[in-house]
Amino acid sequence: MTAESRRQTEIITFGCRLNTYESEVIRGHADAAGLDGAIVFNTCAVTAEAERQARQAIRKARRENPNARIIVTGCAAQVNPDEFAAMPEVDLVLGNDEKMQATSWLPERALHANEKVRVNDIMSVRETAGHLVQGLEGRARAFVQVQNGCDHRCTFCIIPYGRGPSRSVPAGEVVGQVRTLVENGYREVVLTGVDMTSYGSDLPGHPSLGNLARRILKLVPELERLRLSSIDSIEADDDLMRLIAEEERLMPHLHLSLQSGDNMILKRMKRRHLREDSIRFCEEARRVRPDIVFGADFIAGFPTETEEMFENTLRLVDECGLTWLHVFPFSPRPGTPAARMPQVAREIGKARADRLREKGRQRVIAHLEEGLGATRPVLMETPTLGRTHQFTPVRVKEEARAGDILSLHLAAHDGKSFEGLRAA
Repeated sequence: MTAESRRQTEIITFGCRLNTYESEVIRGHADAAGLDGAIVFNTCAVTAEAERQARQAIRKARRENPNARIIVTGCAAQVNPDEFAAMPEVDLVLGNDEKMQATSWLPERALHANEKVRVNDIMSVRETAGHLVQGLEGRARAFVQVQNGCDHRCTFCIIPYGRGPSRSVPAGEVVGQVRTLVENGYREVVLTGVDMTSYGSDLPGHPSLGNLARRILKLVPELERLRLSSIDSIEADDDLMRLIAEEERLMPHLHLSLQSGDNMILKRMKRRHLREDSIRFCEEARRVRPDIVFGADFIAGFPTETEEMFENTLRLVDECGLTWLHVFPFSPRPGTPAARMPQVAREIGKARADRLREKGRQRVIAHLEEGLGATRPVLMETPTLGRTHQFTPVRVKEEARAGDILSLHLAAHDGKSFEGLRAA
């Protein structure tokens, strides 16, 4: 969760990078409309815990700001609008489509409307506009939305019902926004979406994500670093693989939506890959780009998961050579098929998640040990923290300017990040 304020409108963001981007769009609309005196919660619905945190934050905000107008939007608001509307602290609930419309943030609609819920049928939305964002306040890298929604129906996931069908931003609009961000001084841009590797399936000619990335790098030669957010490796196209092999400006770091390393669990999740597909993808990507580093999402304690099945997931971490693990203990979402399956005891799921996180910590230490002594370009996010091309955190004692790319000698590590020294 991040909280950001500007003028008198505060935006509190939960969840993914796409929400971060969309909060910046909301900020632009609110500022343009002259909206003051509102607190906006841009929520996440990926887990029940994310919704609980949002409700808790809303109650706290009302206690501390009794006269503010509290507006709730995002995926949790889209999926459960009545639940948020029933909270006495909440003044207005906006859906995911409505939050991106400039007219929603006009004072007469955001502050003075009598209606409490403005949420349409997200499944009826068929287009995603390319919203021009001049930059992201307080951030060294910028995010650009290239896709929204999802056409898949994983049995654990509520997000398609919060985001709607898959829809892509035309390549020309994406390129134009990247060019604007570079002109505004951003040296790294991250492409983001809900199901990014489905990019282009709804556009004329069906351009792929790899094709889009290639166009960006060709048409914006001044862009120094392009990064991809989470991808579904089974959908990675040939053009993307060639780009990984050939283009140094595409950062050698991919975050994969794997979820499990057991084929039966993957089948019950209704995923479209097997563990062998994940291993094959990582081996091929590492063959063409030896310095590539992988992150991955995993769910521990999925319904029917046995100890043997979980051990398959633990082994996959090593077999794929993963480094950055993002681990969730399974949390049943009402309305999803997985919520009706035989459940694993919650304490078992939490214990397995802890074991998987420990495996991740070991993999991070191994990655840091391997990189010791190297000199790498590091994009500074704050005066004392930056990240390498592999997304590895680097801390420095001699303060730098956020947004600068420094050549740093990786002199030591603390198990979580490098200590960097300016190269002579």
